[in-house]
Amino acid sequence: MGLAALTPLHAQTGGSPTKAPAAPTQASVLAAASATDWRTLDPENTLYLELGSGRVVIELAPAFAPNHAANVKALAREGYFDGLTINRVQDNYVAQWGDANEGSGKRAIRQAKPALAAEFDVASSASTPFTLSPDGDVYAAEAGWSGGFPVARDPKSGRAWITHCYGTLGTARGNGADSGGGAQLFVVIGHAPRHLDRNDTALGRVVKGIELLSTLPRGAGALGFYEKPEERVAIRSIRVAADVPPAERTALQVLRTDTPTFRSLIAARRTRTEEWFKYPVGRIEVCNVPIPTK
Repeated sequence: MGLAALTPLHAQTGGSPTKAPAAPTQASVLAAASATDWRTLDPENTLYLELGSGRVVIELAPAFAPNHAANVKALAREGYFDGLTINRVQDNYVAQWGDANEGSGKRAIRQAKPALAAEFDVASSASTPFTLSPDGDVYAAEAGWSGGFPVARDPKSGRAWITHCYGTLGTARGNGADSGGGAQLFVVIGHAPRHLDRNDTALGRVVKGIELLSTLPRGAGALGFYEKPEERVAIRSIRVAADVPPAERTALQVLRTDTPTFRSLIAARRTRTEEWFKYPVGRIEVCNVPIPTK
């Protein structure tokens, strides 16, 4: 038996073995990404939530909730959110903001709509960009990524929706499906509550600054609501990025989800080859693939 048969992981070149190429990692995939693998946030569909602790950058998803995205922008542009508060921070669940007053002191909505028909899902077609998750999904027939968002879909009904992963922006509502409109919003700050899928209108996700929400003190009241007014966290403003002077915007690029580079990223996250990992699982679910920004 020859030497090559005894050492299949090495090739002989001039008598010196060469190592097999290293398996890709998330770091190596991103290091090799080209400029065309990244996209710049659209200022017209980007919100800046300004807190005393800093700025939270939120990307809206008008392709999945066009009416709610437009209404939230209208609310922001009339200054509705300015001076309101974060009123609920429930551990391993959500941070929610809006008007804490239910009586005569409730903030008036001037230009936007107080309620909208629910947009729990949208029509999806074969032409809609969709990178399929390789390992299926428990909550939907298919899951994957579309337009920079984690998404699930049902090929039989032709419907698709944003999944409630960490950082997802959703609209709070009452028991009526059409009782929300974006005046009360929440962001997922815990383990993905996928049971919310298609039960509220998900309309975006945090792309920067999630730690400013996830590290807030937890509310001691029911469902994580703050029991005392002084516990509430003040919102300085919410602005559409297009309305902010360019010099004051947060320059961000997000990795596209419709490229071979993103598929390589999924593979690297699915089977972790970094030295620390002793058991590469070889499986992944949609909320466990972070969409990188830079």
